[in-house]
Amino acid sequence: MGVPQTMEALRERAEFIKESLQKSQTITDNMVSILGSFDHRLSALETAMRPTQIRTHSIRRAHENIDKTLKAAEVILSQFDLTRKAEAKILRGPHEDLESYLEAIDQLRSNVKFFSSNKSFKCSDGVLNHANQLLAKAISKLEEEFRKLLSNYSKPVEPDRLFECLPDSLRPSSSGSPRNHGDGSGKSLIDHQEKSLENAVYTLPILIPPRVLPLLHDLAQQMAQAGHQQQLFRIYRDTRASVLEQSLRKLGVERLGKDDVQKMQWEVLEAKIGNWIHYMRIAVKLLFAGEKKICDQILDGVDSLRDQCFAEVTVNSVSVLLSFGEAIAKSKRSPEKLFVLLDMYEIMRELHSETELLFGSKACIEMREAALSLTKRLAETVQETFVDFEEAVEKDATKTTVLDGTVHPLTSYVINYVKFLFDYQSTLKQLFREFDASDPDALLASVTTRIMQALQNSLDGKSKQYRDPALTQLFLMNNIHYIVRSVQRSEAKDLLGDDWVQIHRRIVQQHANQYKRISWAKILQCLSVQGGASGGGSAMGADGSASGISRAMVKDRFKTFNAQFEELHQRQSQWTVPDSELRESLRLAVAEVLLPAYRSFQKRFGPMVENGKNPQKYIRYSPEVLDRMMNEFFEGKTWNEQKR
Repeated sequence: MGVPQTMEALRERAEFIKESLQKSQTITDNMVSILGSFDHRLSALETAMRPTQIRTHSIRRAHENIDKTLKAAEVILSQFDLTRKAEAKILRGPHEDLESYLEAIDQLRSNVKFFSSNKSFKCSDGVLNHANQLLAKAISKLEEEFRKLLSNYSKPVEPDRLFECLPDSLRPSSSGSPRNHGDGSGKSLIDHQEKSLENAVYTLPILIPPRVLPLLHDLAQQMAQAGHQQQLFRIYRDTRASVLEQSLRKLGVERLGKDDVQKMQWEVLEAKIGNWIHYMRIAVKLLFAGEKKICDQILDGVDSLRDQCFAEVTVNSVSVLLSFGEAIAKSKRSPEKLFVLLDMYEIMRELHSETELLFGSKACIEMREAALSLTKRLAETVQETFVDFEEAVEKDATKTTVLDGTVHPLTSYVINYVKFLFDYQSTLKQLFREFDASDPDALLASVTTRIMQALQNSLDGKSKQYRDPALTQLFLMNNIHYIVRSVQRSEAKDLLGDDWVQIHRRIVQQHANQYKRISWAKILQCLSVQGGASGGGSAMGADGSASGISRAMVKDRFKTFNAQFEELHQRQSQWTVPDSELRESLRLAVAEVLLPAYRSFQKRFGPMVENGKNPQKYIRYSPEVLDRMMNEFFEGKTWNEQKR
């Protein structure tokens, strides 16, 4: 095929394509025209239907508004109904059904809240006024009900009921009584009692029946919610404070000041102090703890009032109790008060943790500080009494003289005093720590040593009252021996130490030696022939003499011995050495010197007299008789007893 033919074929195809495109454009234009016609028709239709749509939407909204209005009306009507029911319960009062009454108040509050938040209702203001007036009446009745319920179930606790709440060792019928300061017994009892108190169980008394507490709590909550906190506070305080004070009065608590204390006889005051210690324990561990418990239960949730109410309920009772302690601490000091002061200090220390716990709030700070102040004041008074006691012992001006040289009453008094101090070792150590960081054992040893030295100084002064220097030595021997023996048998030995004991035992021996020298040196001189003759030997001369000692001289020596021994026997049989071991050792020490000397003298010179006239006039006593008579020394016999 040639080129011309090819070109012709291409031209034909191009024409065909052109015609096809023209047809397609025509079809497209026709479709655009048709679609444009449809759009115009739809717009017209939409325009025609718009009023219908608007009416349909309005109807729908109207239906919704009607539903909302009906529901709102239903809620309002239900609130009116609830208000009416609550009003009926409130008008009946709380007496018949307190729980229902409280529910009605809650409902009324809910209604008030509802209408307060929906003040657009035409009826809201009227309903609110009525509801608030009704609520005020309800709270007023509630207040009266709270007062009545609290008052009816708040009764003073009888002493017997309180005693039943104590541990067995502290009940009045038990043997667990306060320390007896009149004798030296009871150390093991005291230790046992103190140990038992460490694990003692106290049972809180029922101040208000448990079933009533929830009701009182609910009433208190309602009053607080109504803004009647002050009314609640006054009712609670006045009721419970009065009952607490009555409970203490029934127990025996009374307000006593310094002047009252000063006027009392010591026996009466001591008894009152013992009672006060029991009262403090009962008040803090039972009554105050019980008050704290019910206060926390009734006023739970009313935190702004709870602590203040407890403080106001207890403040007067605490004041009455502590004022007596302060009066004792500030009264005139005397040695016999030391131990009751220590008892008082002990109870304050024992109750310290409970006091801190019960009165730990800011509202109770004054009571807490008052208790701490009393504890410190008692400690100061104890220390001042120690100093007074030392001075009183050393300067003891009593005219009492023990004629027989026995242990002086002051010695036994001071030793018993020291023994009692050691019953209070733990208390004293705690007390010393209040003022001094030194070793408390060393401080107690120092106090004990000073008292012992003061006693010895006083005894030295009293020993000078005796005209007979031998009795002076016997008196000092007896008293220092009593001190040493007492220390050895007590806990004081551990503090004073073995050196102190050994030193004072040597002092006892020194006084015994001095007694022997003063009493027996002269009589032993009668039995000595040294210097009494010009020569030795015992051969009899023509004139009846032995070694130059004449019969007359021998007779005179026997007569002098008899007279001196009889005088010593008469006098010293009236003297007393109360300790049997010391008495026997002293007799033995004298006999060991006297009897051998007498035997020797009698054996050597007795024959000179026995061969003469009336030998019994001069040789009155055999060594055996002297020994028997020596056993009568230091027995404290009277003159009449000796004659028998």
